[in-house]
Amino acid sequence: MKSLFDTVSFDCSRNVTKSYSTSFSAAVKMLAPKIRQDIYNIYGFVRFADEIVDTFHDYNKEELFELFEKDLKKALNDKISLNPILNSFQHTVHKYNIPIVMIDAFMKSMRLDLHKNEYKTFDEYNEYIYGSADVVGLMCLKVFVNGDDAKFKELEHSAMRLGSAFQKVNFLRDLKADYEDLNRTYFPNTDLSKLDEHSKNEIIKEIEADFQAGLEGILKLPIEAKFGVYTAYVYYKKLLSKLKKTPSLEIKNTRIRVPDYQKVGLLAKCYVNYRLNLL
Repeated sequence: MKSLFDTVSFDCSRNVTKSYSTSFSAAVKMLAPKIRQDIYNIYGFVRFADEIVDTFHDYNKEELFELFEKDLKKALNDKISLNPILNSFQHTVHKYNIPIVMIDAFMKSMRLDLHKNEYKTFDEYNEYIYGSADVVGLMCLKVFVNGDDAKFKELEHSAMRLGSAFQKVNFLRDLKADYEDLNRTYFPNTDLSKLDEHSKNEIIKEIEADFQAGLEGILKLPIEAKFGVYTAYVYYKKLLSKLKKTPSLEIKNTRIRVPDYQKVGLLAKCYVNYRLNLL
């Protein structure tokens, strides 16, 4: 029965989320049950694409990516795939009418990571972030508003800015691994080998502006999504705060993280704010 295969596929997407990101998984659990699985389905898809270009160094990554992209197109066309992650994703795409242009933009940015190592202009940088992060936020927003096109339009800009903020925090947190292991630099006009406090603070100011615009949208989200997205926002804001307090030299030499005990405290604080209608 197809329904049984779909259930197995959904389980795979959920397990991918839990295995690859405990923080994001915790935030997804704060979403209403009726939308939770679809966010798992989106995350599983973007996670697998990202893993191909970032971690499968002992394999032909370009060949793997082309096969994944071919299977993706077939899954979207046939509305089924024997790849359970793609089968889950196509289900959500069709359920919420997620535009193919969003998926194409994401895959374009992922493909860039196969060969592009440096982003010299802000146009290149912004285009990459749009595809790698903004459209992921828009895919999730499609789920959150459940067909309400007016609401989607109202929150579109904020969702993109929040996606940008999350991605830029990741860039700063993963600066060492991206630069030393993958030979990538995303921030334009910034010499990461000589990252100083001024350059770091300029990047942080940019991220803080994105967060502010993102928060404005979070406050207007449907009740089913607000708590979960706010939880992710608070976690990333805490991570940015730690990066802000960390000397630039240390950021270049280590990966900054939020300890698990602090994550638990943040979750409790989010819950209190939510229950007291402070969001």
